[in-house]
Amino acid sequence: MSILDFYRDKTVLVTGHTGFKGSWLCVMLQIAGANVVGYALKPERESLYALSKAGGQMESVEGDIRDLKHLKSVFRQYQPELVFHLAAQPIVRTSYEDPVFTYETNVMGTVNLLESVRTVSSVAAVLNVTTDKVYENREWEWGYRETDPLDGYDPYSNSKSCSELVTHSYKKSFFGSMGTAVSTARAGNVIGGGDFAKDRIIPDCIRAAMEGKEIVIRNPYSIRPFQHVLEPLGAYLMIMEQQARFPEKQGYYNVGPEEGDCITVGALADLFCEEWKDGASWKNICDEGPHEAAYLKLDCSHIKHNIGWKPRWNIQKAVEKTVEWTKAYQSHGDVRACMERQIHEFYKGRTAI
Repeated sequence: MSILDFYRDKTVLVTGHTGFKGSWLCVMLQIAGANVVGYALKPERESLYALSKAGGQMESVEGDIRDLKHLKSVFRQYQPELVFHLAAQPIVRTSYEDPVFTYETNVMGTVNLLESVRTVSSVAAVLNVTTDKVYENREWEWGYRETDPLDGYDPYSNSKSCSELVTHSYKKSFFGSMGTAVSTARAGNVIGGGDFAKDRIIPDCIRAAMEGKEIVIRNPYSIRPFQHVLEPLGAYLMIMEQQARFPEKQGYYNVGPEEGDCITVGALADLFCEEWKDGASWKNICDEGPHEAAYLKLDCSHIKHNIGWKPRWNIQKAVEKTVEWTKAYQSHGDVRACMERQIHEFYKGRTAI
């Protein structure tokens, strides 16, 4: 059975569907023939959600993940079979500026999501998307494993660690007896077309390049597990499909690139400038910003062995496809068609989305 067959005609609820990853996921699910329901805040003025026209092929509910009463009513109305939880405050620097909002969204938002799942009998499986930053970072040279201690340093990372612990507790306390499979996915830094967030390396590069300005890099020597957005989304779809069909597959999964694609921020900026052309360049400016981990890798042996997932695009291809989408956007082209082409290219020659 292909993943395409699995999702066809299933009711799938995606929280955070108006965000960057959420918009790409909705397009993938729409291609797969799923009945998609989204729950999220109103999208930003300039958003991939609007550009992708995803809203025209799904039920979109405007709501705050912190609003338990409203969220429960959405679950009762739509009776979803599968739930992807992507709603979050995802920016490290923002978490320093507003830690209370970050914890309310990332921790209590997870509690509210899992409580809502408890109110209906329709949900077969849930996937909580967290981050590679949930681990106690010891600046190791090797990748973190799912059995390593959780303890994010900054409010964002720590709130995602808490979200993991909340999920573990609900899974053990409630969902085993309900027959609902639950997993978490700890994905690395993603890049791809349509990310307009602030304080992210590739969006910052794109804004500067489009304005003809020199790119400013804060931490060029930091190593991150960069990957194209389709990589973790493909993993999420596989985890969900596998745990729904085989409950013993539920668990906690790292999702990241091969070791050779874990590169420095400066190296990523070099790849971007080479692909963008037009004289793009960058400079190193340390702005004495808040603490961020300098060295971060994931060991993805578990998901490769248990789910059968592995990366498909290397970092150079990821940058190429990001620039391809951005050039289409810059020229006022059909970005939805570009997304669909990239998704089909990503899965070319494979039976599953």
